[in-house]
This record gives sequence, C-alpha cells and structure tokens, in this order.
Amino acid sequence: MAELVLSRVTASVTDLKRNPMGTVEAGAGGTVAILNRNQPVFYCVPAAEYEAMLERLDDMELNAIADARANSPEVAVALDGL
Repeated sequence: MAELVLSRVTASVTDLKRNPMGTVEAGAGGTVAILNRNQPVFYCVPAAEYEAMLERLDDMELNAIADARANSPEVAVALDGL
C-alpha cells in the first residue's frame, strides 16, 4: 500500500539512530520524513518550523473564536467597573 510522504527529504530509522543531527541537517531547515520499511513513521521537524506551526494553529483557533463572537451583542462596560 502506498503512503503519502509529506516531506522532500527522507531518512531511515537506522540513519536517524546513526547520526541524529546529520539527519536533521539533511532537511536544510525543513521537515525530514523518517521511514521504517519504506513507510513514514514520524516527521522530524526543526524547532523553528515547529514553533511557526504552533503559532499558525494558535492564530487559527483565535480567529475561530473571534468569528464565533462576531455577531454577539455588545455590552457596555465602564472602566471603573472593571
């Protein structure tokens, strides 16, 4: 059965065990798909890319909350009441 590999660079689990940092560097700042018997088992994602992914997810969640509240009635609040 064919598997979709969502990375331009791949490495085997053996390659990862043999040289972890070399495997990460082979991705040139991008994701490396780690394969076991030619099947992707996980993705090795550099820290900067992972942080950017989390930021995008957080932004998407906040946008969904804002969209859900867009038609909510406004409530007048005095600063002294806070």
